Amino acid sequence: MNYQLVTLADKLVVGITDRTNNAAPDMGKKIGQLWQRFYSDGHVDKIAHRIDHVALGIYTDYASDEKGDYTVMVACQVTEPSSCFETRVIKGGKYAKFVVKASQDQLVSKVAAAWTAIWQMPLPRLFAADFEAYQVADGEQAEVHIYISLKE
Repeated sequence: MNYQLVTLADKLVVGITDRTNNAAPDMGKKIGQLWQRFYSDGHVDKIAHRIDHVALGIYTDYASDEKGDYTVMVACQVTEPSSCFETRVIKGGKYAKFVVKASQDQLVSKVAAAWTAIWQMPLPRLFAADFEAYQVADGEQAEVHIYISLKE
């Protein structure tokens, strides 16, 4: 799987969180429910000071590596913190950027397949904050950028 090395600035994000583990039998369900709450409960519409319409799936607070517990956050990048939502800073630095393109109905499975491939790659991962940036869809085609934090 191809990727591009990029350097990102700090990102201020606000959203909702949960804690999980890739080995947990309900991991996929837990993450799916977090996304559902974000949209169906109207959280996305209540976030003030958004810089764009890109939704972020963030994986942070790693206990160890991809095998340990971590916090998952569904969020948006903002210009100011929020008192209504959890606020975090995704630290800037070196990231591997992967691009996943798929039809809307294939997007979840394509993103999951990308993560499976990423876990197998010998990347010098930092396990600080990795995230998915769901770009605004263009008709039937969707695009997700996956950023993996790397050691300097």
